[in-house]
Amino acid sequence: VQLVESGGGLVQAGGSLRLSCAASGSTSSINAMGWYRQAPGNQRELVATIRSGGGRTNYADSVKGRFTISRDNAKNTMYLQMSSLKPEDTAVYYCNARTGLYNWWGQGTQVSVSS
Repeated sequence: VQLVESGGGLVQAGGSLRLSCAASGSTSSINAMGWYRQAPGNQRELVATIRSGGGRTNYADSVKGRFTISRDNAKNTMYLQMSSLKPEDTAVYYCNARTGLYNWWGQGTQVSVSS
């Protein structure tokens, strides 16, 4: 599985961005996808996940009500709509896909929120 993120950038606090993650390869084997982020000096943390079967979603408390994860199965693409962005959302955002017990990662896309 190959994952390519796009959509990062610089935005002012209160603004919005939409991240995309295009998956290719053995996409039929993916049973869940998600977004993670890592700020300088911090560990990588979960942002949101979405299951392949049923589309059940899960969010970190810090982004609930502000971020929305979704998938377009026809396009093998996952999205993260981010609204009401805060400076503390600044991080490199990584796309993740899980097939069985293996995790696949994208290269990351930088999101910077200015105050």
